Amino acid sequence: MKSYRNKMVVFLAVTIGTVIGTFKGEEAKQKWVFKIRSKYDNKRLMAERRSLARKGGIVLDDIELASYHNN
Repeated sequence: MKSYRNKMVVFLAVTIGTVIGTFKGEEAKQKWVFKIRSKYDNKRLMAERRSLARKGGIVLDDIELASYHNN
C-alpha cells in the first residue's frame, strides 16, 4: 500500500508539473516538482523517526545516518 501511495504522489506531482511547465516554463515545473517531492520525503522521514522512537529505538541524525548506514 505504501509503495502505491508513493507512486501516486510522484505521478500527481509530475502530471501537475507538466501543466505548470506548459504555462510557466520548464524551470518552474522542475522547481515545483522538487518542492512537492521534498515535502513528501521529509514528512515520510519524520514519520519513520517517530515510529522508531515509539518502539524504543535510537533516532539518529542525518550525519550519523550518512556515515554509518548504507540507505
